[in-house]
Formats: sequence, C-alpha cells, structure tokens
Amino acid sequence: MGSHWYKPLFAPLIVSFALVSCAASAPQSGPASETAPEPAQETAQSSPPPVVESVEPVTLIEGLEHPWSMVWLPNGDMLITERPGRLRRVSNGELDPTPIAGVPNVLALSQGGLLDLALHPQFETNGLIYFAYADGNQQTNRTQVARARLDGNTLTDWTVIFTNNRDKSGGQHFGSRLLWLPDDTLLVALGDGGNPPLQLEGELIRNQAQNRQSLLGSVVRITDEGNAPADNPFLDEADANPLIWSYGHRNIQGLALDPETDQVWSTEHGSRGGDELNRLEPGENYGWPVVTYSEEYSGGPVSTEQSRPGMVDPVTYWTPSIAPSGLAVYRGDRYPQWQGHLFAGGLVSQDVKRIELDPSSGSVVNETSIPIGQRVRSVSQGPDGFLYVLTDDSNGRLIRLEPAS
Repeated sequence: MGSHWYKPLFAPLIVSFALVSCAASAPQSGPASETAPEPAQETAQSSPPPVVESVEPVTLIEGLEHPWSMVWLPNGDMLITERPGRLRRVSNGELDPTPIAGVPNVLALSQGGLLDLALHPQFETNGLIYFAYADGNQQTNRTQVARARLDGNTLTDWTVIFTNNRDKSGGQHFGSRLLWLPDDTLLVALGDGGNPPLQLEGELIRNQAQNRQSLLGSVVRITDEGNAPADNPFLDEADANPLIWSYGHRNIQGLALDPETDQVWSTEHGSRGGDELNRLEPGENYGWPVVTYSEEYSGGPVSTEQSRPGMVDPVTYWTPSIAPSGLAVYRGDRYPQWQGHLFAGGLVSQDVKRIELDPSSGSVVNETSIPIGQRVRSVSQGPDGFLYVLTDDSNGRLIRLEPAS
C-alpha cells in the first residue's frame, strides 16, 4: 500500500519498478520549453514549481487482461476496456472483480476485440459512452463504433453508430482510437486492413489507404449520431467518402488533442520500422503506402519514396520500430517543465517516449525514454494531473508516473 495516495484516484498496490531517470536521446531520424513568469506578491514570494528530473512508474492495479483504454467518470471511478471483450471498473483504488454487464460479443481475434472508449463531452447530462471494437468473424470483419449508457454496473441502450464501409479478413489493423474535438465531433482512426498477402478488390488491401471511397486507412470525423459533419473536407467531392477527415494511414493507435492549441496529433504503426508521429490536419494525405520509411516483413522497402508533393511528411519516425500505441499531450501541473510535451507509448520498446517540440517550428528537439518493462498500450493524463499507463499483457497493469522523490 505505502504512502503514494492522491485522492480521489488510487493508492498503489505494488511499486514494481525501480526509479526511472529520463535519459535524453535524439529522435531516431525524421524530417526536420515553456516557462511562465511567477506572479509578484507583496507579502510573500511564491515558490517556483518543482523541477521533475525523473519519474517513478507505480503500479496501481494488476490482473487486467490485455487492457486497451481508460477513462475517468465524474465521481473519480475509472473504466478500462479489456481486449477480450470486458469493461472493468476501478473504484477507490480497487478493481471491481465483476466486469460491467451489457457488453455485446465482439471479435476478440489477434489485434481485435473491445478496444477504445470515450465519454461524450456532455456525459454529465446525457450519460453516453462511446466504444470502438472489432465486429464479425475471422473471414469477414470490420471496425464499429457504438454508444451506450452506464446504469449502475450495466450498459444499456447499446446502439451502433458507425460501421467501416469495407470488410476485411483476419485480425490485423483495426485502428480504433477515438478522439473528441472541441466542437463535439468524434474522430475515429481506422487501420488499412492488414499486411500482405491480404487483398481486397484485386490488390493488396493496404492500398485502400489511398482510395478515398474506402474508409480503410483513414481517420473519419462523425457527429455524435454517426453522421458526416457539414464541414468535413470531402463532403462535396463525388470521388470521396464524406466521412473522411484524413487518409493515407497504416494503423493509427495513438490519437491526442492539445487542449491549449486544438492541434490533433497521432502515432502510427509502420512495417518493420517507419513508425510515425504526425500532426493531423483535415483533408490531408499522409502517404501510406506510397511514401513511407517502412520495410516489408519479407524484406526490402515498402516504397522507394519517402516524400512526395501533396503528401504530408511525418514530424518524426522511428526505425527500428517502437510499435507506438497510446498518446497524450501533457497539460497538467505535476511535471511543470513538461508542459506541451507528447507522451507516446511503445509496445515493442516497452516504454513511454517523452517528446519535446520546438514551439516555433514544431519539430522534435528532444526525446527521452521512460522504461515501463511491459508493452505499453495506452497513455492518458488523469484529472489529477498525473500520467497513467496501461500495459498490454495477460496480467496487464495500470501504472501512474509519479515524480521521483
């Protein structure tokens, strides 16, 4: 139990990792700190905010089966999805042993299952929770989004509001990150369908990412009812699906909004390297698989091009692969000097990357690793200002990153 207690959230159960020093390193490669003045006081001088040189990963909960995403309810409880198809509640620092009822069957196959969840921006008045998950069977499946209400320990009114317009086979590349924008529209990240030799419509399925009539390999923007907003970038183009917000993506599994700038950021899986950090903008083509630093699993480059006019270059990329999953833009007060830094989880690298950006150019100027010791699936800033991590394991953990004493 110990002394790490920060109401209303959690008391750590186990401190399972040694102190982590955030040793700096330059980004692998790729295309190309803020301080606030202290207010003056007449009678006493304010203490400067503490400088956090390192953080300590503190395990709060164990025994989660491949957890994928987390949200906080207004009362301080947490909801956590488990990929096999369960929704779990954490209350007063304890994992409820009984999963929440009312979750329909999902396709729990390889990368598929019950994946992301997000509270409606007006949750306190409408009680709606949104879920992204895999639907179908091994031969024919797709990403869906549904919404429901939480009544005690049961989901009710489960309603599907979005279904991908192309079916695929196998258990790869469902995407499934959800992100609410300030105008209460919802972004949904969708994978390209999978690796070679998987095909669709007579060609490799990954080429769907460049087909603007297909939603595979895109980020779609929908209303809370699942419709196309009136200002979507391709709404009036006959050769494009009106739901598409951006396209040319392989498999986005990190999606975050900077609440101070409204900038959307993403992290995207490459193939044997070429993982990307992108600054997402509506209507843009991010290149996959035409331009990429990725390598085929069978050997050789996916493409001979790494850049092309009309396609957006990544802010940075990682080779070898870190397999990025989970992304947060930090805007809390627990680590004051990390304001505006990005925190990207890594499945293969088993760490959280802290990414510092140049405030004028937006390029990466510094990257450090916070070792976690398990595959990192999700990274989120909690309402208490701490960063929280979920690890993708049969004995997955909920971890809080605490400033080291």
